[in-house]
Amino acid sequence: MKKQIQAIQSYTPEESLSDVKQRYGLKKLVRLSANENPYGTSPHVKEAVLKWSFGEENRYPDSYALKLRTAVASKLKVDAQRLVFGVGLDEIIAMFSRIFLESGDEVLVTDPTFSEYALHAEIEDAQVIKIACNKQTGKYSFATFLDKITPKTKMIWLCNPNNPTGTYEEVSDIEKFIQKVPSSVLILIDEAYINYVTDNEEPSSLRLIEKFENIAVLRTFSKVYGLANYRVGYAVVSARIAAYMEAARLPYNLSSIAQVAALAGLNDQSFVDQSVAKNKIERERWEEFLTVNNIKFYHSQANFIFLQYPTADALAEELLAHGYQVRRGLKPNWLRITIGEPEDNRKIQSMIVKKKNS
Repeated sequence: MKKQIQAIQSYTPEESLSDVKQRYGLKKLVRLSANENPYGTSPHVKEAVLKWSFGEENRYPDSYALKLRTAVASKLKVDAQRLVFGVGLDEIIAMFSRIFLESGDEVLVTDPTFSEYALHAEIEDAQVIKIACNKQTGKYSFATFLDKITPKTKMIWLCNPNNPTGTYEEVSDIEKFIQKVPSSVLILIDEAYINYVTDNEEPSSLRLIEKFENIAVLRTFSKVYGLANYRVGYAVVSARIAAYMEAARLPYNLSSIAQVAALAGLNDQSFVDQSVAKNKIERERWEEFLTVNNIKFYHSQANFIFLQYPTADALAEELLAHGYQVRRGLKPNWLRITIGEPEDNRKIQSMIVKKKNS
């Protein structure tokens, strides 16, 4: 066994809803800890899945995901050969680390951010350099990133909007940063939550793909499309990087039914627009609530809120006892709460006020 495997702590997924309900004796449990779409999935997905032929279980799926690949390429206006698909972004993240990192390499990440970046770097025996976000705004400290780059730096992760802070970085700022980073360093821009950005009409860094060979933009169907259970993610990269990744990618990684679901979801822009609009309204109400009650938070452009609370664990436990599961443990005395449906948001807010005034 690799020595580094013995030293790392694995990613801990959310406990199943049925297990939590049984443990707490709950009839109803609303999971607001995994940033899932509370409005479900496009009805077109159900129709497509039910129409899918169940006479092909003995056949391997299309390894190249041609229909889905063509549709995504058309929507994003990119060359289809620059797309690499994975079983969720989890597989894509693992692939980048496995292919491009060697023992002793350095990887830069902001702190806090999605833990799988560090996890897979450590599996490859790379050193993870964590750079604290701006305490006041939660945003990246690009100047500090540049100061931390050494000849050993091989990879930089930028999650935009960042998980768990929810903060968004302007593409112009990212571009200025990339211009100062050595071309030998691979810059990975995770846009899992990019659809939820409303402060900027063109929030994606995709256009930078044409300017820089050393960047990749990552997307997923798990969030705004409501397809977390189908596990479909992808990266947009240069032709050179795509060739490396396709050579190392597991064949037949996406099941046929996952491809069918993702294609149907991609084609229902109305569902996406409605989800984003509802999220925006509730996100603004959350920020107004937190401001009025003098509770620190970071301005979010995602489908969750990251807030500071002096007894965060106790609050999370009380919310769970009332049927609301939120994410704790990402930063001491901070909670990440997925923005749910209006009624659930109001109930959580009322419990926070009650707890604060008790």
